[in-house]
Amino acid sequence: MVKALIEEIYLQKDYLNGESVGTIYFGGGTPSLLNKEELESIIEAVYTTFCVKANAEVTLEANPDDLSLNKLRELSKTRINRLSIGIQSFDEKVLKFLNRAHSSKEATICLRHAKSVGFDNVSLDLIYGIPGRNEHQWLADLTTAVSFGPKHISAYSLTIEPETVFGRWQNSNRFPGIDEEEAAIQFEIMINFLEQHGFEQYEISNFSQPGFYSKHNSSYWKQEKYLGIGPSAHSYNGETRQFNVKKNGIYIKEIDTNVIPMTMEHLSKADIINEYILTTLRTKWGMDLRFIHEQYGSNILFEKAQYIEQLLDIGYATVNNNCLILTNAGKLLADKISSDLFVNS
Repeated sequence: MVKALIEEIYLQKDYLNGESVGTIYFGGGTPSLLNKEELESIIEAVYTTFCVKANAEVTLEANPDDLSLNKLRELSKTRINRLSIGIQSFDEKVLKFLNRAHSSKEATICLRHAKSVGFDNVSLDLIYGIPGRNEHQWLADLTTAVSFGPKHISAYSLTIEPETVFGRWQNSNRFPGIDEEEAAIQFEIMINFLEQHGFEQYEISNFSQPGFYSKHNSSYWKQEKYLGIGPSAHSYNGETRQFNVKKNGIYIKEIDTNVIPMTMEHLSKADIINEYILTTLRTKWGMDLRFIHEQYGSNILFEKAQYIEQLLDIGYATVNNNCLILTNAGKLLADKISSDLFVNS
């Protein structure tokens, strides 16, 4: 697999049209299972193939049970300078409920060790809106999280997908439904609490200390080009989107023949505009109405004037320097508001 990943990097050398690379992100699956030499070989292939910026953000996603002290020491000797750790909760009952492999104790030990070996830029993933948990329990999780001094926190409301264990349990009435009102309360508690502790909500689910936005995730929200490598990876170059095959065996076999096993989708102008609306409305910077007009010829401020006026009147949005920005109340309905603003052609 590592050999195939490196080969695809070389095969994709022209995808970004010579643009510099500002972020490298090891995510999806279990990238933390790779050893130091394997990680370094992949990173070196990126540096050899592309022009990588001097201050590039290099992130590794990992779960606490994968990050032993020895593992963290190994990682600290690579170019990896940011960790994104899937804590989810510090409550033992919740971790068991979510079927997580790690314990609360492992999570806390992992965070201490990460700091001790020199990882200053650490992001934590948390989950709220879990059935049976109230705002006091959620606040306890947040309090524990900030006590470790992370530079970034990503927090997502629990969602139930149909073809998952929870989805099947819900269909057979063995799983309680998510209380949307309680989830909204916990969302507001999170915003207020993290702001009080110096975090800025720069995207609906993402909070950072000053200067520690996730450069990688921000590139998605700002519609910058990106290249995904490996099975199930997605890529975007402003005009097309690519989707690599999901199955590992097929992926490796095709790469061995110097073929990238992917499907390409050519994006229409409406597709590009609508994706811009969907992603930028999730951020603190909002949707730049002037940019859409100048870049794509779509005057949303005029075409959707009545709807935008309604958003302003009920306090779901504001307009600042020609940018439509959602308020905290509006962020709870971000997907609905975005779809209502979509253009048809």
